Amino acid sequence: MQSPDPTQTLDGPRHGPEAGGKVSRLVVFLHGLGADGNDLISLAPILAPLLPETAFVSPDAPFPCDMAPMGRQWFSLQGYAPEAMLAGVQAVAPALNDFLDQELARHGLDDGQLALIGFSQGTMTALHVALRRAKPCALVIGFSGALVKPELLTGELVSRPPVVLVHGEADPVVPFAALPAAEAALGACQVPVKSLARPGLGHGIDQEGLEFAALALRQHLIAAGAESA
Repeated sequence: MQSPDPTQTLDGPRHGPEAGGKVSRLVVFLHGLGADGNDLISLAPILAPLLPETAFVSPDAPFPCDMAPMGRQWFSLQGYAPEAMLAGVQAVAPALNDFLDQELARHGLDDGQLALIGFSQGTMTALHVALRRAKPCALVIGFSGALVKPELLTGELVSRPPVVLVHGEADPVVPFAALPAAEAALGACQVPVKSLARPGLGHGIDQEGLEFAALALRQHLIAAGAESA
């Protein structure tokens, strides 16, 4: 198993704030296996007009992808055993937590002004970390992902941020069954959760899913009163 380099600092492409000036909200994208930060930062120009005082950042995962000649990974997925995925996400959690703390400090924000948006393996990482941080973030949005070892959540849950899950019913990479499994585990732990199933969608993000996520961002990042629409 790969171990994060303690001297390595995560970083990646940035966008915004659209309005210029002071940042009052932060959105962090966590990309999927074999991609890098440039993948999801492409969503920032679409979302930025709805969140004009928000900074967006999409860090590159710390490891080269071990299943492709290019791209990055948060942890290895050569073995899909739940125990292996748990060990991987546990190992990368400190690096991501450090990055989130540094980004919040950079802008003078706290966890209540942070949203995490993950895709696939990025969703797995976002859910694992956000639910175990000392303070709840404003929102976690997970596309085409899963909750790693959901049965552990009852004993390890620290925070209850609102969670939004979007998953294609025809996903050939992360089975659609991961959505109801995560939804059930989160609900059993009193974590607020909303989900959207996308008929016919494979492993990706479509317009309907993105609009569903955008509504959640407006609700949880703007309704707090820090930004105007």
